[in-house]
Amino acid sequence: MNLLSGVRVLDLSTVIAAPFAAGLMADFGADVIKVEQPEGGDPFRRLGPYHNKEGLRWACMGRNKRCITLDLRKAEGKEILLKLVANCDVLIENFRVGTLDKWGLDAKTLKKANPDLIIARVTGYGQTGPYAPVAGFGTPATAFSGMTYITGYPDRPPVSPSFSLVDYVTGLYTAMSVMMALYHRDALNGKGQEIDLSLYEGIFRMMEILVADYDKNGVIRERKPKLSGTSSPGGTYQTKDGKWVVLVCSTDRTWEYLTNAMQRRDLLTNPHFDTMQNRVANDAELDEIVKGWIHSYTYKELKEIVDREGVPVSLIYSAEDIFEDPHYAARNDIVEMPHKRLGSIKMPGVFPVFSETPGEIKWVGPELGEHNQDVYGGILGLSQDEIAELRAKNII
Repeated sequence: MNLLSGVRVLDLSTVIAAPFAAGLMADFGADVIKVEQPEGGDPFRRLGPYHNKEGLRWACMGRNKRCITLDLRKAEGKEILLKLVANCDVLIENFRVGTLDKWGLDAKTLKKANPDLIIARVTGYGQTGPYAPVAGFGTPATAFSGMTYITGYPDRPPVSPSFSLVDYVTGLYTAMSVMMALYHRDALNGKGQEIDLSLYEGIFRMMEILVADYDKNGVIRERKPKLSGTSSPGGTYQTKDGKWVVLVCSTDRTWEYLTNAMQRRDLLTNPHFDTMQNRVANDAELDEIVKGWIHSYTYKELKEIVDREGVPVSLIYSAEDIFEDPHYAARNDIVEMPHKRLGSIKMPGVFPVFSETPGEIKWVGPELGEHNQDVYGGILGLSQDEIAELRAKNII
């Protein structure tokens, strides 16, 4: 039995956070029914990168989901959706605030169809507040969260993440919050409820350092290309053979390990470096010492030393490094799945790892409407003629 067997999720969402949340639940056995517009479907299907004109990301984002088509804007589409709602535990959506209400699918209507329904709503800025109506996308939300301002070098423009970090973080919060709501409903005999998630608040929740430092010290944290003001030494360094590595010493113990590795125990009693506060105050001086030491070794030589002494250092991995690394292989972090047009495609494996109820990838992202017969015939009991009529009307 899968961990989430018996849980059925209606995924009305598109690019990226909310579908990712539904996908995480699908990895562990939830029956996720992905609802898409009959024409085009989720825009994520067409996002790059591409191989032979085939978008490569949908295979992973859509994996383990049953994909159906349904036009929610039409009266018959709305009726069908409410019948599906009656058969589901969770509904996940990420339309702009008020969109479902406009289509006659407000919370009251959804709850009438299923009083126990859990509704997770993902938007850029949440369901309340002056910015609630504003369109929400990951890059602007990251800037709004405060993260972009502190990312990069002080003499250059702020840097946005090179992938949709805020969306995937929000997806994690969404999956977690849905599971908490299910626990409240099913284990604590609570009610189904609505969950209000924004793109920016997941990252902002991780920015306690900004809040506390500004509140008590009036400090507006500026851009630095490393952890700043929290611990020292730490940062990005280059080895003798040109490899880039990161090091962090966020505790006194790891600092002691580093001095052992450097054979510089004298630094432990140096008044500039004998406490974390002093190391942070003299970070530039200490950084030069560490920089010179690391640059005196090849990466292989350095890695042997730091691993032996327990110093947290890692190569900055490229995709090629990841594919070649034995640890990734040993933990099945990359799996290869069959694909109709590509032959096969590799994607991240299932995480986290459960000892008794491991997740699995049953299939890659399906074709648009691939499970119409399965869902409409199997769950709703519609006949072949009824399904054909809905298709002819472009409702599915």
